[in-house]
Amino acid sequence: MKYKCDICGWEYDPAVGVPEAGIPAGTPWEEVPESFECPLCGVGKDEFSPA
Repeated sequence: MKYKCDICGWEYDPAVGVPEAGIPAGTPWEEVPESFECPLCGVGKDEFSPA
């Protein structure tokens, strides 16, 4: 399941991950660190909703 930033609309896709942030492809949202920040606007993981 993808998760979308409530602020800017950037989507986290587990199939892709965020390699530049050290989150490899295949990482489910539940395993993304709590310290994760949106790569576009910088808000925290708590500002994301299922897409």
